[in-house]
Amino acid sequence: MQGAQRNSLRLLQWMMAASLALPIALFAIAASISYTSTKDIADREIERTLDVAHEHALKVFETIDRSLAEINEVVRGMPDDIIRSREPGLHRRLKQLSDSLPQLKSAWIFDADGKSLVNSLASPPPAQSFADRDYFAAHVDQTIGSYIGVPLTPRQPYQGARFFGVSRRRGSDDGSFIGVIQASVLPEYFESFYARIGSDPGSFLAMGRTDGVVLAHLPQLDRDLRLDPNGPVGRSIAAHPEHGLITIAWPSDEVERRIGYRRIAEYPIYVSAGLETSAIRARWFATMGQHLVFGIPATALLFLLLAFAFRRTQHLQAEAAARREAEEALKHSQRLEALGQLTGGVAHDFNNLLTVIRASVDLLNRPQLSEERRQRYITAIADAVGRAAKLTSQLLAFARRQTLKPEVFDVGARLQSLHDMLATLLGPAIEIAMRLPAEPCLVNADASQFETALINMATNARDAMHGKGRIVFNVEAAATIADTRAPVSGSPDLSGGHDLAGKHGFVGIAVSDTGIGIPATRLERIFEPFFTTKQIGHGTGLGLSQVFGFARQSGGEVTVTSEVGHGSTFSLYLPRVAPDLLPQRQAPNTAPAVAGSGMSVLLVEDNIELANFAADGLTELGYSVTLIDNATDALAELVMDADRFDVVFSDIVMPGMTGLDLAQAVRGIGVPVVLTTGYSEALSQDGKVDFELVQKPYAIDQLSRVLHRVARRRVRDGAAE
Repeated sequence: MQGAQRNSLRLLQWMMAASLALPIALFAIAASISYTSTKDIADREIERTLDVAHEHALKVFETIDRSLAEINEVVRGMPDDIIRSREPGLHRRLKQLSDSLPQLKSAWIFDADGKSLVNSLASPPPAQSFADRDYFAAHVDQTIGSYIGVPLTPRQPYQGARFFGVSRRRGSDDGSFIGVIQASVLPEYFESFYARIGSDPGSFLAMGRTDGVVLAHLPQLDRDLRLDPNGPVGRSIAAHPEHGLITIAWPSDEVERRIGYRRIAEYPIYVSAGLETSAIRARWFATMGQHLVFGIPATALLFLLLAFAFRRTQHLQAEAAARREAEEALKHSQRLEALGQLTGGVAHDFNNLLTVIRASVDLLNRPQLSEERRQRYITAIADAVGRAAKLTSQLLAFARRQTLKPEVFDVGARLQSLHDMLATLLGPAIEIAMRLPAEPCLVNADASQFETALINMATNARDAMHGKGRIVFNVEAAATIADTRAPVSGSPDLSGGHDLAGKHGFVGIAVSDTGIGIPATRLERIFEPFFTTKQIGHGTGLGLSQVFGFARQSGGEVTVTSEVGHGSTFSLYLPRVAPDLLPQRQAPNTAPAVAGSGMSVLLVEDNIELANFAADGLTELGYSVTLIDNATDALAELVMDADRFDVVFSDIVMPGMTGLDLAQAVRGIGVPVVLTTGYSEALSQDGKVDFELVQKPYAIDQLSRVLHRVARRRVRDGAAE
């Protein structure tokens, strides 16, 4: 019970720990999944933004290219002088073009020296050379198509926002260089657009040339930026030149970002879009914070409920412990009363037996005693010893400390063989009916104890009927133990239909009578030793306790159902075994004592009086006996010279090394061992032993047969060698 209570508290403690650990573990798993999901969502957003930025940039540059091509067509084949003469009209046309395109700051037509022939800003244009500008110099020596320049600041007298040039070469009919057509593009136009599509916190957009020159940037920069081709961005673009997605610390501010990039088809330009990783983490934190808003209160509530249950359980168990202490105090007083009854019953019966023995001894000491009377007194002593042995056997059987000798037998056949003896025992006024199964019902139990149990149940039934009535013995196979039985204090509950015998089930032996029945108030005590409702001198009260002890020690159970005025039924259940385990019948051994013929016996017994008795008896039969009073010295004697002895005869219960320990040690030496005991805790727990066993009290002739059989086997083995 206390173990179960400790387990319940431990379970609650584990549940309390689990109420915290499990949500934390689930939160960690959810956090990991959520972080991956948040990153995936961010990557998809970056890709969508990149699509928009790419499409926008492509259309802007295509529009500028068409505008440059249109201007080139207008002035194709015109000498510079004619262009100057038409400058006012061309100025208006360029101004209309630049005003119609918000991405343009201005449009220009340059001569071969880099001087402006026409522009959309001033008319007439100042006589100023722009030959040093990259958008002009790139076309002087080669035809390269459209050229996109670096960000520039307007040159005086021109003012306004920074720009970068998109230019094309003016060629003559023979292909010689005659000037440049250029459009000044506003980076702030792109940055304004980026600000609209990248409004989320941590957003990033940029546009740059393939050589690393950044043309537009969000967030806006206060300086020009050129990326190192050998840096992380440059290496990534070199590895994946068309598009990619990377996580880097951006060189302009060293802020870590998740950035996607894509090249604009047919242009040496890349657009990129991204998010700061801190912004991605902030999104993840916000998502997990929403989980925590609900998760923390729920987890706290569950933990508090379990803590309350734990404290409540502790309180209830403390109350239960207090009740148990009170119950134990009551049971202790009841046990003392039962112990007094048990002691009185044992003392009464043993004093009767000792009186018979003492009187017989006194009579045997009288002179001139006739042989007939002498034999009668000896017989009385032997009978008293037998009854004393039976009394101790019944006590040990109830306590489940009796060493049983199990054998496989058919319950029906064994009960049938007891019919005549039961008829004599019960008397002619009692009708006996036996209902036996057609097929064998085998059990593996102590046959002698089984017969004793049947006799005790039959005797109890006879007394309940006052010597007149009907007793029915019913044997049948049972899958489980019946549900109804008398509760026995201190015994485990095997009722409720539990199959304790494995696949073979049980054999049930029911003994029903037509007696007066048992009141419900007495059902709880009927298996207690020395409890009896009979008059003094008419019963020991050990009969049913022997049945109870035998049943439990054999792995079975005994149950009882009764109704006052309608009789009682006692049911003995024993585990059933397979039919093929029934051994061949052997004739009983009734041989007389066997002479020792010089056979050497090592006798180990700590009770010197009993040892001398056994030694004298064996010596008279011709055995050579060496007596030692402890197992340790006996083992030393055997180790020193094992060939001196034909057999070892040892008591089991001795101080220090036991007889079982000695037998196990001697097993390797090769000397046979015979053990003896009146009671052994070890044997009562194991139920069997691998050595020959002689129960106390034993007769010398019985002992001589066992010793001779075991020792002779060793002699034959030795001869065979």
